[in-house]
Amino acid sequence: MRVLVAEDEEILAELVATGLRRAGFAVDTVYSGDAALAYLGLHDYDVVVLDRDLPRVHGDDVARRLVATGSRTKILMLTASGTMEDRVEGLDLGADDYVTKPFEFPELVSRVRALRRRSARPVPPQLERHGIRLDSVRRAATRDGRDLDLSPKEFTVLQLLLEADGAAVSAEELLERAWDANADPFTGAVRVCMSKLRAKLGEPALIRTVQGVGYAL
Repeated sequence: MRVLVAEDEEILAELVATGLRRAGFAVDTVYSGDAALAYLGLHDYDVVVLDRDLPRVHGDDVARRLVATGSRTKILMLTASGTMEDRVEGLDLGADDYVTKPFEFPELVSRVRALRRRSARPVPPQLERHGIRLDSVRRAATRDGRDLDLSPKEFTVLQLLLEADGAAVSAEELLERAWDANADPFTGAVRVCMSKLRAKLGEPALIRTVQGVGYAL
């Protein structure tokens, strides 16, 4: 799952991003509305955590433009004002959810997860295939009842393979969905992660390389 955090308070933006990464999300951060629009134009985000009071391009205008393009990216709007009028105005702009500052971080993570489930095609919270069971809410995975000690990145890659339901997923798509914008597409990050994931899944091997296409489970 990929998230963009657009917040002009840089310390708060990085705190939110760090927390979301620990929850297993790939996160990019920007501090202005024009930067948010640029990133949203370059990458396919599941959710944007959008501060209303952004400089250069107001957060409301970012929301309007995102809605006008028909984007599937869900909007979680952040604001310092919690009046009913402000909440209604934000939702009328096209926001899918609304959180007032200060907020409890577990609630923010839960709301981001809920929005992701509403984006694109519905994905069940529990996925199963070939003896692997993955619970995306509890962030737990097992194979034939054995707990898999996966890193956040390995968990996300396994989830993407399970969601593909046997179809091949390209290295480019894995890089786009599981890594942030700082990932170098010319590194072997996907290959290294896949090697570690295969080792943790154990024998018999479940992940196969589809030559010239990607990986399938």
